[in-house]
Amino acid sequence: MPARPAARGIKPPEPGPIAAYKAILKDYIDRRPAGMRARIAIALGKHKSFVSQLTNPIYPMPIPARHIETIFDICHFSPAERRDFLKAYQRAHPERTPEAMQERGAPARRKTISLEIPELSDPRKQRALESLLREFVERVGRLLD
Repeated sequence: MPARPAARGIKPPEPGPIAAYKAILKDYIDRRPAGMRARIAIALGKHKSFVSQLTNPIYPMPIPARHIETIFDICHFSPAERRDFLKAYQRAHPERTPEAMQERGAPARRKTISLEIPELSDPRKQRALESLLREFVERVGRLLD
């Protein structure tokens, strides 16, 4: 069966506020060197497909506020880029305040390190191990603050 031609006179819906800040993020990341999405995925402990969904305005999935500062750090966003993105993010999510916007002085800083762990044969156990290590580091970090 042949594909139907596009209907004339029908405009696509206006992009919503989430699509607006994701378009800004996509534009900024596209200006960075190749491999940036992979570096973000590693820093967030996620798959590259997750980062692709975060940076694609077509997907309505919002960017979790806890990931914004990490993305800023990995991509080395300028103060102007941060400000523009955060304005759009705040318009889309007035109830959320990313760490980068909190008024407690300097933004929360994170450092990414690499850790070698055994590769397990069971994918569920592998995810559980990685999750456990991530949670452990976050708890230790909160204790030291």
